[in-house]
Amino acid sequence: TERNLIPWQLQDGKLLVATTAVTTAAHAWAAARYGDDAYDFVITSPYDILWQTQAAFRDRDSHRAREGLYEWKPEHSAKYTVTKPQKATILAIVLALVLALVLAPWVTAVVLMSFATVLYTLTFVFKFILTWVGSSRRSDMIISDEAVASLANRDLPVYSVLVPMYREAKVLPLLAKALKNLDYPASKLEVKLVLEEDDNETIDAAKALDLPGNFEIIRVPASQPKTKPKACNYALQFCRGEFLTIYDAEDQPEPDQLKKAVLAFRTSAPNLACVQGRLNYFNRSENWLTAMFTLEYSQWFDFLLPGLDYLKVPIPLGGTSNHFKLAVLRQVNGWDPYNVTEDADLGIRLAQEGYTVGVINSTTYEEANGVLGSWINQRSRWIKGYMQTWLVHMRHPVHLYRSIGPVGFFSFHFFIGAPAFTNLLNPVLWLIPLLMLLLPAVPFGWLFPEPFGTMALFNLVVGNLFLVYFGVVAALKRRYFDLVPVGLTLPFYWVLHSIASFKALKQLITNPHYWEKTEHGTSAVTQANLAAQQNGPSK
Repeated sequence: TERNLIPWQLQDGKLLVATTAVTTAAHAWAAARYGDDAYDFVITSPYDILWQTQAAFRDRDSHRAREGLYEWKPEHSAKYTVTKPQKATILAIVLALVLALVLAPWVTAVVLMSFATVLYTLTFVFKFILTWVGSSRRSDMIISDEAVASLANRDLPVYSVLVPMYREAKVLPLLAKALKNLDYPASKLEVKLVLEEDDNETIDAAKALDLPGNFEIIRVPASQPKTKPKACNYALQFCRGEFLTIYDAEDQPEPDQLKKAVLAFRTSAPNLACVQGRLNYFNRSENWLTAMFTLEYSQWFDFLLPGLDYLKVPIPLGGTSNHFKLAVLRQVNGWDPYNVTEDADLGIRLAQEGYTVGVINSTTYEEANGVLGSWINQRSRWIKGYMQTWLVHMRHPVHLYRSIGPVGFFSFHFFIGAPAFTNLLNPVLWLIPLLMLLLPAVPFGWLFPEPFGTMALFNLVVGNLFLVYFGVVAALKRRYFDLVPVGLTLPFYWVLHSIASFKALKQLITNPHYWEKTEHGTSAVTQANLAAQQNGPSK
């Protein structure tokens, strides 16, 4: 598909090669394989080339999409969530803990509480440092409007856009409109709608839209795991671009985003493998959940990400609007199809291969998840994926330490591993002060000998107040004044995170590769936009 040609059939002793254009490069390719007089060309459409290629190599391409990373570097694949040495280590820790609780229950309880206290303190200090460092910096690579305007279409490379979807027929019209509005020459833009072959509803909806010729449908063969990264890996094999990006079904990228990404790559060091667009929400004020989602992303892009960028540590990628050098993406065998937060994992793998990640000053607008059940499903998948990522990259901790350095190693633990663990611990630690209030006559002080008692009190009062303050500041920095009161309710959001974490842990044990699908198109804003598009312009 990169050359837009495929061997077709034998006729009169010659192999007919189907192609979209008879070029010198096509002649050279065919002559090198079949001999100077052993072939001839027939002209066909890019769609026919794509269709025939998918049909001819279906099983091979499907296998490569699932197993490419595992066969290249099995230690970086989440196909097997916990390795035998990790199982032995976990079992030894559990047995030691049970034995300690039997032989010395009070001492063990104190040790466990001291460990939890130190973990919470370090987690808070790390987040405080990131916020402090990031508050006065920008991580964006600033690409000016003048630089974008100076780009000539003839100088632009081919750009591939992947849009993985499953049962997203209702939001497809809005997505198609957003992609058609991209400021990039159609002759150099290939948009691949990556659809599961059994998703007839979305396939039929895509056909009915009568999309431009640079839009293609990639039908992903049915296989397990049925995940977004596996679908993207399959589509990756049919991409011809120098650069590639991924958009989700509800995304609305700013029109000049692709050009800004091209300029960012051209003006940066060769080891820049990926640039991210900023993310924001078009329905931030719809309800409490969408407001909390917006505050989270505001903290991430305005404080935490600039802090990580300043410290030069691995940055976990978001799930959309990541722009890659296609050659690098293929070099690292794409995404891990068995990891349910594949982009966060990819960010760590790129860092271990010596590549860096940047952010450009372009925004993609998304639909914040405002439905509680759907939010729990989505968040539990994210947390499960972070658990997978931590377990995978801790198979060889010495190699991880050497490849990303001491600061990166510390950051990996407290940004990838610790949040899920503390979310699981939260209910236990919330229960203790509650019992202190309800049972004032029962002594609990013995659980927290000094200096751990002071640290625990610091975490409970100062640490939690600062975390709430960070949410309020995130709203103020973006002038989202309506979200300031919402920031004060952050502790209730932590309760939802703990619920999602316990669901994630259960699935990590029983069904690690299951992909909890996020339902899109639920927002009233999306519904209004769909209705307006269906009704068309007023007469």
